[in-house]
Amino acid sequence: MVPGEENQLVPKEIENAAEEPRVLCIIQDTTNSKTVNERITLNLPASTPVRKLFEDVANKVGYINGTFDLVWGNGINTADMAPLDHASDKSLLDANFEPGKKNFLHLTDKDGEQPQILLEDSNNMDDSVHDRFIGPLPREGSVGSTSDYVSQSYSYSSILNKSETGYVGLVNQAMTCYLNSLLQTLFMTPEFRNALYKWEFEESEEDPVTSIPYQLQRLFVLLQTSKKRAIETTDVTRSFGWDSSEAWQQHDVQELCRVMFDALEQKWKQTEQADLINELYQGKLKDYVRCLECGYEGWRIDTYLDIPLVIRPYGSSQAFASVEEALHAFIQPEILDGPNQYFCERCKKKCDARKGLRFLHFPYLLTLQLKRFDFDYTTMHRIKLNDRMTFPEELDMSTFIDVEDEKSPQTESCTDSGAENEGSCHSDQMSNDFSNDDGVDEGICLESNSGTEKISKPGLEKNSLIYELFSVMVHSGSAAGGHYYACIKSFSDEQWYSFNDQHVSRITQEDIKKTHGGSSGSRGYYSSAFASSTNAYMLIYRLKDPTRNAKFLEVDEYPEHIKNLVQKERELEEQEKRQREIERNTCKIKLFCSHPIKQVMMENKLEVHKDKTLKEAVEMAYKMMDLEEVIPLDCCRLVKYDEFHDYLERSYEGEEDTPMGLLLGGVKSTYMFDLLLETRKPDQVFQSYKPGVMVKVHVVDLKAETVAAPITVRAYLNQTVTEFKQLISKAIHLPAETMRIVLERCYNDLRLLSVPSKTLKAEGFFRSNKVFVESSETLDYQMAFSDSHLWKLLDRHANTIRLFVLLPEQSPGSYSKRTAYQKAGGDSGNVDEDCERVTGPVGSLKSVEAILEESTEKLKSLSLQQQQDGDNGDSSKSTETSDFENIESPLNERDSSASVDNRELEQHIQTSDPENFQSEERSDSDVNNDRSTSSVDSDILSSSHSSDTLCNADNAQIPLANGLDSHSITSSRRTKANEGKKETWDTAEEDSGTDSEYDESGKSRGEMQYMYFKADPYAADEGSGEGHKWLMVHVDKRITLAAFKQHLEPFVGVLSSHFKVFRVYASNQEFESVRLNETLSSFSDDNKITIRLGRALKKGEYRVKVYQLLVNEQEPCKFLLDAVFAKGMTVRQSKEELIPQLREQCGLELSIDRFRLRKKTWKNPGTVFLDYHIYEEDINISSNWEVFLEVLDGVEKMKSMSQLAVLSRRWRPSEMKLDPFQEVVLESNSVDELREKLSEISGIPLEDIEFAKGRGTFPCDISVLDIHQDLDWNPKVSTLNVWPLYICDDGAVIFYRDKTEEVMELTDEQRNELMKKESSRLQKTGHRVTYSPRKEKALKIYLDGAPNKDLTQD
Repeated sequence: MVPGEENQLVPKEIENAAEEPRVLCIIQDTTNSKTVNERITLNLPASTPVRKLFEDVANKVGYINGTFDLVWGNGINTADMAPLDHASDKSLLDANFEPGKKNFLHLTDKDGEQPQILLEDSNNMDDSVHDRFIGPLPREGSVGSTSDYVSQSYSYSSILNKSETGYVGLVNQAMTCYLNSLLQTLFMTPEFRNALYKWEFEESEEDPVTSIPYQLQRLFVLLQTSKKRAIETTDVTRSFGWDSSEAWQQHDVQELCRVMFDALEQKWKQTEQADLINELYQGKLKDYVRCLECGYEGWRIDTYLDIPLVIRPYGSSQAFASVEEALHAFIQPEILDGPNQYFCERCKKKCDARKGLRFLHFPYLLTLQLKRFDFDYTTMHRIKLNDRMTFPEELDMSTFIDVEDEKSPQTESCTDSGAENEGSCHSDQMSNDFSNDDGVDEGICLESNSGTEKISKPGLEKNSLIYELFSVMVHSGSAAGGHYYACIKSFSDEQWYSFNDQHVSRITQEDIKKTHGGSSGSRGYYSSAFASSTNAYMLIYRLKDPTRNAKFLEVDEYPEHIKNLVQKERELEEQEKRQREIERNTCKIKLFCSHPIKQVMMENKLEVHKDKTLKEAVEMAYKMMDLEEVIPLDCCRLVKYDEFHDYLERSYEGEEDTPMGLLLGGVKSTYMFDLLLETRKPDQVFQSYKPGVMVKVHVVDLKAETVAAPITVRAYLNQTVTEFKQLISKAIHLPAETMRIVLERCYNDLRLLSVPSKTLKAEGFFRSNKVFVESSETLDYQMAFSDSHLWKLLDRHANTIRLFVLLPEQSPGSYSKRTAYQKAGGDSGNVDEDCERVTGPVGSLKSVEAILEESTEKLKSLSLQQQQDGDNGDSSKSTETSDFENIESPLNERDSSASVDNRELEQHIQTSDPENFQSEERSDSDVNNDRSTSSVDSDILSSSHSSDTLCNADNAQIPLANGLDSHSITSSRRTKANEGKKETWDTAEEDSGTDSEYDESGKSRGEMQYMYFKADPYAADEGSGEGHKWLMVHVDKRITLAAFKQHLEPFVGVLSSHFKVFRVYASNQEFESVRLNETLSSFSDDNKITIRLGRALKKGEYRVKVYQLLVNEQEPCKFLLDAVFAKGMTVRQSKEELIPQLREQCGLELSIDRFRLRKKTWKNPGTVFLDYHIYEEDINISSNWEVFLEVLDGVEKMKSMSQLAVLSRRWRPSEMKLDPFQEVVLESNSVDELREKLSEISGIPLEDIEFAKGRGTFPCDISVLDIHQDLDWNPKVSTLNVWPLYICDDGAVIFYRDKTEEVMELTDEQRNELMKKESSRLQKTGHRVTYSPRKEKALKIYLDGAPNKDLTQD
């Protein structure tokens, strides 16, 4: 079956239209952008031959049969699809077409050549049909109009393909449309193409790969002779020294033109083409300044390859109407007067002068660049000017010669563009080139054979300066990016064509006029904004001179080396065509093989010709899998295989001589199945595989509590359970009478096959299945399945995962500490006794407070005992600690070498001990101080456990505590001041961020559930660190984190409340797992865990990160220490506890009244916490909390929640500097009070105070060059809590200034120096200095083909 895009049924009226089934074919023509959205529908009888389908499609679309391909269109790239055989007599049904469903096909190019159109009535066809422009851009206008860029009416006969236009397109590598436009223009320039053909490449002197002229020569030959629709430009760009990344960089086509011409000139040095670029494209102009008092003139000669014409004069909203108008403006002189006066060498003083340009020589090929890209100084962004500018088909350049109506006979000073100093010009050459003839403006240099004939009569001169337009390079888009294509007139037939990457189509003069730009109506100043973004960007004219106008070389006129190149390229194209033919007939399919010795599944890709037999394919696969030295060839065969379901679909008995194309159902790019190279032992016989199901059978041993590795059995869906038992009994040699079979349909879904007469299909068997088989005569057989030992064993087997745990670095006394811990916790060597002791009834239920108090006392006594053991322990004990094998697990004493694959299940282990357990913390990672660390871990855990309950082994419901997200640290203090005392959102249990280990009665939650746990020493790879040890832990992933930590206590050596668990993610990122009542369900096999020592928090406690706020430092936020705050504690009490910690850890000697705590939001200081505020009542506190500590200069001024503390900073414009921050405490949110306070601290008169709110995060840095005009100074508001200020909490930044103070006048040098200082200062503080758009990569062509060798070139 060949997949289609849809599997919708064909309507019944179509299905019943004939007695035999009918096939609905939907064909999409992808050979042209014009037709890609159209579809052709054919409803054919299923017996129709494939060749008849091709004939019907050809008649329907108007193509010549045999010039196109049909491939399956199932959403896969059609370039990889194998086409149908157009000459096949196979019926549609045999060709895998599906009756009653939609069969999607793509019509594509044949061998890279576009289909040929069948034009039977071409003589009677309206010419306008052929003139229709097929371009890339839809335009507004009437449908079907000949002036439309894209005709919306669909007609195959109107499509102009390569064979009709005679031209080949260029493939766009990614963003190389600008390159394609220029290359096609150069190709369509007869003088350039002919000169390029005359140049001969010497392979002995240069590498052809890096030779730009040679690669251009090859490209032009292919454009002229290739039968393909479009060819690649990768060889040309490779000669430029570009890599694949350059294809994703769009550049300016005019910039490319200059760079390419420079590169060609360098490559053509000392050849006949050395001066080709200058001869064709270079012109000359004079840049002059003439004194208006004495007539003295200074000038210099410049050369140009193109003339840049502005679209809109600077400061004007009106664009030039035409190219002629822009050319007049280009040579229009300007008067230098006033401060711009010119210093005349003759007058020896500054005089009024006239400055301008005069054209001296126009090139043979005239290039005009329309400067549509500009810079908007209002928005500080590049923009594109889409204003209308017309350009004529013929341009008379003689009108741009006589631009000066007066000529002074005085001596002139001349400077060549390459000279350094000016001087008098008295040479004969200068006299001839720049004659003072009154009838002709000086300096006009017209092409002639002698210097004296370069100056001609005005009438003759005018006739010799008529230029005809032949190339328009169009840009569509904006200044940020767009698309280039070229409209070029062929000098062979005088017809215009659109070269749009790989698409070449015929266009008309009306289409050329559409590239003038602008819009249909007048919109005044905003005309450019509403105009079309598709317009001409570069124009190339050729001088109309019959003596110089060349024609393209004919084939018989080619130089010998070009004829050889043409032959070489044809041979390469034929070879490529033959290779494509082989590829079209090659079946590519995934091949798998289970290595008979290594027992690993190997994968490869088998590529076999469709005519190769199955026997030959087996030999190919045999060699591909390197089995020659392992097993004989006759012990291998290929079978149909489904790797996803691990399912053997069928074997191919008796079909050894059948071609692979028939076996695989034809040549396709993808197959819905795979092949397996099956092997057997010499004494075995291959089994015949018919359509059935694969079953992996795991044998379960209840006594040993093991699950064996799977054995594969083939079964059939119509078999009954009884028959299936007999089949398995033969395979594994167990009695069928007492056999129990459990089917695992999906994860954790175990189903006992208890109805003997039920079929496997009815039981839910599919292609690949997994069953567990147990056959013993124990009483467990008589128990209900859900209560049986088998169910519990399989349940735990399905939920057991393997984890690798990195223990903390061991100190010399760690083993003795573990021993002390075990003694304090009771003898845990006997597992049975330990389980019996723990699982027995709890004698008396204790309150949470009592348990916590008892645990604290145990910790104290334990600590004391550890110290005594450390002082009195002998040295031999210390030596033993280095041997990891001496650590005994108190949970299991069995052989730790049991097979991991068998998932050997250990005995029941209870999950917690209430006497040795404390409530766990919910804290930040000690490794990652970033505040997002723990929140990431929390989000991961939360997403993995969305349900509120979990099922334990006895189907009891275990309620889970709600893990609520942390909310804001505190409600708005201003709101609290008005509303009075308010309860927090959550209960203490929910908001504390700590998951209690006990239920409401004080009973440990761990007592409700048995969970499997087994730990063995593990030798990890080197690099884990000296002193670190690993454990390989097999654990039921439904265990809670709290119980998991308790199991790890003997190996860590401390109570679970004194160490933390970190999960290791990719790139060794560690995040702390903190939710104790959540399970390990989010963990998977082979996850890594790191254990770190550290005291956990009691219930109601929070770990808080304390940062120092330094408002006038370059880095205002400095981490100090981790502290613990408790629910019900006042701010003053927390300050008292911080004082000794600050002294010991940070060296800060502070008194309680000389510092304050305040809210921290990212780096912004917020609400000031008053001493009498209580955590969880007045201040909402949560896990991962951060707080600012601010040292005070004097007595605390904040006494009430109704006060407001803002940070003010004075701006001094006359000095171009900012003063340090000063705190201002306001009694209300009145703007008047703020002004008064600012006047009081600064001495500025109240009426002269102006202020503005800072922007961004603290400290709201801004450049002193921008602050005076960029901030919203002096907002017209009366209170601070309204727009645009919105100051409702402490910590806002206020800038203020004296409005009478003038801004310092800066010289350019001072401004540049200040800009550098400010840029350096703001970058250090992390402030974004200015808008920085994506950096454009410079356009370069590397002459040696290697960019890294040209390090000096910028």
